[in-house]
Amino acid sequence: MPVPSPSSEPAAAAPLVALLGNPNTGKTTLFNRLTGQQARVGNYPGVTVERTTGRLALSDTLTAELLDVPGAYSLAARSPEEQITLRTLLGWDSPAPDLVVVVANATQLSRSLYLAVQLLELRFRCIVALNMIDELAEPPNTDALSAWLGAPVIPISAQQKTNLDGLTQVIRFALQGPPPPAPEVPYPVALSEDVDAVVAAMPPAWAEVPLRSRALALWALSSIGEEDELADIPPPLRAAVLAAHARGRDIDLEIISARYTFIDDHLPTQDAAADRPLADRIDRVLLHPVWGFGVFVAIMLVMFQSLFAWADPFIGLIESLVGLTGELAAGVLPPGILADLITEGIIGGVGNVIVFLPQILLLFLFIGLMEDAGYMARVAYLMDRIMRALGLQGQAFVPMLSGFACAVPAVMATRTMPSRRDRLLTMMVVPLMTCSARLPVYTLLIAALYPPSEAWGNVPVQGLMMIGLYLFSIGVSLFAAWAMSKTVLRGPAVPFLMELPPFRVPLPGNVARMMWQRARLFLSEAGGVILVCTVLLWGLLSFPQQTPLPDDAPPAAVSAWEAEQLSSSYAGQFGHAIEPVIAPLGFDWKIGVGLVGSFAAREVFVSTMGLVYGIGGEVDEESPSLRDAMRAETRSDGKPVYTPLVGMSLMIFFALACQCMSTLAVVKRETGGYAWPAFLFVYMTALAWLCSFVVYQGGRLLGLG
Repeated sequence: MPVPSPSSEPAAAAPLVALLGNPNTGKTTLFNRLTGQQARVGNYPGVTVERTTGRLALSDTLTAELLDVPGAYSLAARSPEEQITLRTLLGWDSPAPDLVVVVANATQLSRSLYLAVQLLELRFRCIVALNMIDELAEPPNTDALSAWLGAPVIPISAQQKTNLDGLTQVIRFALQGPPPPAPEVPYPVALSEDVDAVVAAMPPAWAEVPLRSRALALWALSSIGEEDELADIPPPLRAAVLAAHARGRDIDLEIISARYTFIDDHLPTQDAAADRPLADRIDRVLLHPVWGFGVFVAIMLVMFQSLFAWADPFIGLIESLVGLTGELAAGVLPPGILADLITEGIIGGVGNVIVFLPQILLLFLFIGLMEDAGYMARVAYLMDRIMRALGLQGQAFVPMLSGFACAVPAVMATRTMPSRRDRLLTMMVVPLMTCSARLPVYTLLIAALYPPSEAWGNVPVQGLMMIGLYLFSIGVSLFAAWAMSKTVLRGPAVPFLMELPPFRVPLPGNVARMMWQRARLFLSEAGGVILVCTVLLWGLLSFPQQTPLPDDAPPAAVSAWEAEQLSSSYAGQFGHAIEPVIAPLGFDWKIGVGLVGSFAAREVFVSTMGLVYGIGGEVDEESPSLRDAMRAETRSDGKPVYTPLVGMSLMIFFALACQCMSTLAVVKRETGGYAWPAFLFVYMTALAWLCSFVVYQGGRLLGLG
C-alpha cells in the first residue's frame, strides 16, 4: 500500500512510538540502531524485560520517543508480567503509543504477521518493519503485503543498517495517518457468539474504542482461565469467559487456527526462508542429545582454560601496578593508621579484586560471541529436555543462563514466566548458577592450589577444574529444582516455546558493549560495596591494637606481634568463635573471617584474604601476591593450611552458599515477603556446609588430605 505524504507534521511535540515483535526478530538491535542507545541485545527470549526508551529523530524539528516493548509471540497472557505488553499498548498504565512498529522476521513471515493481525484487530495505528531482508535470496513483494494488510510494510536490515532512513521517514508519515482497517478474519460462528457474550460483560472502560471491543474479547477468551494470574479482571468478564470455556470447545485452537488460515490464504508469497543446508547440518550436531552436550563441554573447556592462559599476563601486570601504587602511597604518607588504611585497606583490598578484571572480560567476550552467533539458544534447547523431566519449565533455563552473569537480573528475568509456581521454583535455583562474582574466588584458589600442569594427555587441569565447577552448579541446580518440585513447589511444568535464531556472524559492537557494561559494573562494585566492606574489615582486623613494638625489634618479634594482632582483633575473635562450625570443612578461623565478609558480596572474600595476609602473613618481597601468600600459609604443626582438598571444599562451599545480600533483596522484592528469601538462604547455606563436609571428610578418609 503506498504511504501517503502528510500535509503537515504530527501535532504532538514528542509522539510515542512503540517497537514490538517476536523474540529473535532483531527488535532490540533495531532500537539501538534508531536511537543510539546501549540496550541489551541477546538471541533468546526473555531479554527485554524492563521498560526501555530512547529518542528517535524524525526530522530536523521533530523527535519521537521510542519505546522497546517486551517481545512476545502474541498478546495472549496468563500472568501480570505477560499482560504488560497489552496494558502498555492500550495506555492503561502509561500514555498509549501513537504508533506501533511491528518488527517482523522476513525469513519467518507468517509467524511474525500473527502479531500484526492482532494489533490491526485492536485498531492500532501500525506499520510492519520487515527485518532480516538481507538473509533472503528473493525478498517478498512488500507492496502486495501492504495492500493486503492495509498498513505500510518496509523492508529493512537492522544488523546491516539497510533502509533505516526509509523506515524513519515512514514512521513520520504514518503518525499523521488514520489507523489501518481491521482485517476480516473468518472466525467460526460459535466463537463469534462467545465473543458477543464476552463483549456484553466487559466494563465500560474496555469499550472506549468501539471497534476494539471484539478484539479485546478475543484476548480475554485466549488469556483468562482457571489458573491465570491476571490482575484487574472484572468478575463479570471472568465469569463470561469461563462460561464459554465450559462448553467444551478448544477456544484457543479456534482463535489461532482462524488467524493462521487467514494469513496463509492471503500471504502473497510463501515464507522464503534462507537456504540453510549447512546450518541444518550444524544443528543436527549441536542439538543432538549426545554430540550436542559433547560440543558444549568442549567449548566450555576451551573458554575456561583461556581464562588462565590468556589472562594471567594481564593479572600479573595489574598485581604489579597495585603493588607499585601501594609502595608510592606508603612512601608519601607518614607511618600510622591513615597510611595503613590507604595502603592495606583501600589499595590492597580493592586491588586484590580488580586483578581479576581480565578474566571477567574474557568470560563475557566468549558469552557475547556465543549469544550473538545464536549458540546460547541451542544450549537452552538442549537443557530443556533434561529440565522438563525434572519438573522445571524449559523457559527457566533463560534466566538460569543469565545467572552465569549475575543472579539479580536473572531473578528479575523470571517475570516473563507464565506461572507463579515456575517463577518461584526458578528463583530458588538461579542463585546456584556460577555467577561472575564467584569467578575471582575460583580463579584465586585454582591458580594457587592447582598448578598449570596437564592431566589425561593434553587436557589442562586448571580449565578442567573450572568447567567442572560450572557443570557442578548446573547439576546441583537441576537436582534442587527436582527436589522442590516434588515437595514445597509441587505442580506441572508448562511446555517451553522457543524459536532457534539463525546462525549469524557476531557484531563486534554488540560484544564490546556487553564487555564494557560488565566491566563497568564490576569496577563500580569494586569502588562501592567492595571498598566499603574492605575498609570495614580492615578496621575489624586492625583493632583493638596491641602495644606497638620498638623500632629496633627483631624480625621474629615483629612477625609474632603481627600474628597476635591479627588473632586478637575483632575479626580474629569472631573467626575463632565460628571455627568449631567450619573446622569439619577444613577451614581455619582466617578462612572463616573471609566467609563472613563474603556474605556482603562474594568478591569480598578475595579482598578479605588480601587484608588477612597483608596484615599477618609472612610474604617476602619476591612473592608478594595473594596466591603465593596462601600457598605459604602453614598451621602450627608446619602443615600447609591450603591443600588441594581444602581448596576443593572451599570452592564447593562457595558454589552452593547464598553469599549475596543483593540476591536476597531482589527475591524479597519479587516474592513480596521475607519467607522465600529466608528459605533460600537457609537451604543453600545448609546444602553448602553438608556438601563441603562430605568432600573434605571423604577426601581425608581416602587419604587425599
